[in-house]
Amino acid sequence: MALLIEQDCINCDMCEPACPNEAIYYGESIYEIDPDKCTECVGHYDDPQCIDVCPIDCIITDTAHKESPQELLKKFKTLYHL
Repeated sequence: MALLIEQDCINCDMCEPACPNEAIYYGESIYEIDPDKCTECVGHYDDPQCIDVCPIDCIITDTAHKESPQELLKKFKTLYHL
């Protein structure tokens, strides 16, 4: 599944540089995650880096974008042309 940044985001700027897929960007009022680029760090790290660095724990699983670990790995390979 892709991840989602909740409305209580404080725009601390920690998550955006931590994302290896450049899936995080500044939206209208808070940071947002592009579900087409988010692999939950599959292919890069064991755990999602944005969750690891978020000081207020406002990043959750986006239930609107359900993907298995195999689908996330396939997305990673597509993004990096592997």
